[in-house]
Order: sequence, then C-alpha cells, then structure tokens
Amino acid sequence: MNLHELRPAPGAKKTRKRLGQGIGSGNGKTAGKGHKGQKSRAGGGVRPGFEGGQMPLARRIPKRGFSNYRFAKNYQVVNLRDLEARFTDGATVDFKALVEAGLVRKAGEPVKILGTGELGKALTVKAAKFSASAAARIEAAGGKAEVI
Repeated sequence: MNLHELRPAPGAKKTRKRLGQGIGSGNGKTAGKGHKGQKSRAGGGVRPGFEGGQMPLARRIPKRGFSNYRFAKNYQVVNLRDLEARFTDGATVDFKALVEAGLVRKAGEPVKILGTGELGKALTVKAAKFSASAAARIEAAGGKAEVI
C-alpha cells in the first residue's frame, strides 16, 4: 500500500443531507421542519431547561447544603514514593525542583506532600503543606519537612 492509495474505510464518510433543495428531493419546501412555529425558524427553539414559562424544575425544588468551591484551596499533591524515585540523598526539594522533575505543573497552586510510599533518603523538603504521615517519614529518614 502506498500513500496515494489511502482511503477512509467504506461507510466512514457520509455526505450531509442537503435540505430544502426542491420538491423532488423529498426534503424540499419546509426541509423537514413542519409548518411555521418557533422551531421552524432559523435559530429557533428554547434554551435547555425552559418549560414554556412554567417555573422550571431547577427552581421548584428546595436547595440545601453549601459549596466551598469558590473558596477552596487546591493543592498539587506529590507522594513520597515520587520523591524517592526522582531525587538523590541530601537533595533540597522545593517548588522549582519539583517542576524540573515533572512532578508539578501549575505555578499558582501550592504543593502538598503526602505519605504514600517509603522514603529512604535524607531530603530537605519545602512545601506549603505536609500530611502527618509524610512529615513523620521524612523526619524518620533523617530529612527535614519545612512548611513555606
């Protein structure tokens, strides 16, 4: 097979239905939209959830609870096993080092170190937050967990 012989699979490409092209086409005149009315017009129809003026379901049912979404602090999480795999003994692990190692991406979001995995190296880890188990394991390995 050569490049010039490449073709889409049979039935993969379908020509669009050309509506309103005369009575003989079977889809002429009203083009399958029926007669008059809001839904026959260009750009016609109603927004999702509109119930013809009746109070919509989303507004009829009672609202409960609270969402902290707008004020929630999002952290980029890094596990101890990732630090073990990417850093040498005695290294200082800060935001810049984590970016270079490919463990975090977003510059605006703080980093939290979690305790999944084992750590056998004495690392100085600087992060916004540490889980209790992560801080304990870093200290146990002879390193330091510094909150910035």
